[in-house]
Amino acid sequence: MRILEKVGLVGLGLVAGVAASLHLSAIADKETLATPLPIEELRAFSEVFGRIKSDYVEPVSDKKLITEAISGMLSGLDPHSAYLDAEAFKELQVGTHGEFGGLGIEVGMEDGVVKVVSPIEDSPAYEAGIKSGDLIIKLDDTIVKGLSLNDAVKRMRGKPGSKIVLTILRKDEAKPLVITLVRAVIKVQSVKSKMFEPGYGFVRVTQFQEQTTENLATALATLVKQNNGPLQGLVLDLRNDPGGLLNGAVGVSAAFFAKRRAGRLYGRAYR
Repeated sequence: MRILEKVGLVGLGLVAGVAASLHLSAIADKETLATPLPIEELRAFSEVFGRIKSDYVEPVSDKKLITEAISGMLSGLDPHSAYLDAEAFKELQVGTHGEFGGLGIEVGMEDGVVKVVSPIEDSPAYEAGIKSGDLIIKLDDTIVKGLSLNDAVKRMRGKPGSKIVLTILRKDEAKPLVITLVRAVIKVQSVKSKMFEPGYGFVRVTQFQEQTTENLATALATLVKQNNGPLQGLVLDLRNDPGGLLNGAVGVSAAFFAKRRAGRLYGRAYR
């Protein structure tokens, strides 16, 4: 497998990815305009909105109602779709920049509690034995049920050196686990690499971040240099990668697919 004779494909991934995104976005806009609005359903929404405004036990702002309606619309599709307002998007960007203060856990929401998607390697959570699939039901003395994911994440992040107690439900464990963690500065190294043996390398992508494509190109070039020539084989390890930025994933894909095949992959990725 001649991995690095066309390292330029890594950059191609970003360019083609953006182009595909714009093209498909334009198609989606045309399809949206051509689709008639569901008048009856929108009338029902308007009636519920008005009833809440007039009869709810306490005043609720229009912005909150609309935001929650959009959030519910997306979260009802599947466990992976979510609406991010400006604050939530800012929190997301913190993680994709590769450094933040906290516990080192990629999390999502499931049935009203925080679900661990993946612990970040070499983080306090990883060292404490937090596992993918763990359900966090309490943060210190605060019950997670009823909190938004953004609120839960805020409580888990904090000043390095400070402590937090997590109460966790784990499959096959009869009782909840109570684990005390000490927050630290979390630096996520998205690409790790090493030589297995002459001619064969290993690359692990822990998360798709802003710099993942460039880091992958550097790692592959380093492996080729260490091997004094093109590699015969390469292991690409994506286990427990919780995801991240789509452009990073597209760029990684472009390093290993021919131009035509990569183009087809972009189309699937953006649909």
